[in-house]
Amino acid sequence: MNTVTPRGVEQPFTVPGPAANESWHSAVSWPAIFSGAAVAIAITLLLIMLGAGLGISSLSPWPNAGASATTFAISTAIGLIVVQWFAAATGGYMTGRLRTKWVGVHTHEVFFRDTAHGFLAWALATVVGTMFLASGSTSVLSGGLHAVEAAASGAARAAAPALTQAASRVSEYDVDSLFRSDKPNPDGTPQPVSAQASHILAAGVASGDVPAADRGYLAQLVASETGVSPTDAQKRVDDVIAREQAAEVKGKQTADAARKAAAELAIFTALSMMIGAFIASAAAAYGGSLRDEH
Repeated sequence: MNTVTPRGVEQPFTVPGPAANESWHSAVSWPAIFSGAAVAIAITLLLIMLGAGLGISSLSPWPNAGASATTFAISTAIGLIVVQWFAAATGGYMTGRLRTKWVGVHTHEVFFRDTAHGFLAWALATVVGTMFLASGSTSVLSGGLHAVEAAASGAARAAAPALTQAASRVSEYDVDSLFRSDKPNPDGTPQPVSAQASHILAAGVASGDVPAADRGYLAQLVASETGVSPTDAQKRVDDVIAREQAAEVKGKQTADAARKAAAELAIFTALSMMIGAFIASAAAAYGGSLRDEH
């Protein structure tokens, strides 16, 4: 029960025994954790923007110029690892140096608390940083990152559209080349068979090959419209089909390479985050030991 002083002021009940040695204050130094997380987020944003600028400058819209897609993916993965580790180490160290000194606590407990503080700072920075990057207030930063992504995968998207858009994937140049002739239409109207040929080629590309019956029909159309021999007409048809099939295979290969690069990037990011958590914890323990020492 409570005791009453001569002035009538109640005093808190004191529990005798070992419970009296338990502190009423939390062992978590939230100000130090928030400070370390803020430092980690700021460094992450700074390095990401720097890396985005360097990544955009390494790309080029001209053929055979600038970094390749593989080089870009590897450099991006390495950059994310460097950003994660450097930000985690700095944030964790700041957390350890800025936390409140614990008096009368065993050395092993101090070490555990420091590592826990570093991990909490890393977790807070990761969650807040992810939310910040996903929010609308970072449209400029997101635009820069999306520009890098678009520049890296633009060729893949252009070379491998969906199969449902197979008709638009067939090159108009290839279709027109089927009906080139030294005898143009007198009225100047476009060849009406071009659309029909486009449908045949689109269906063939979508299914993987153009049936023999369709090949023969296309050769008849080419021969009748251009006046070339049946042999030359068949050769035109075979050449166009071969080019379209090669473009289809190249598009699938590019899309598959982009898929593998995205999967590898996700795995590298997850591994770097796990190592970043360890680095933040170790850096906080080191910073805390220096704080107690000095």
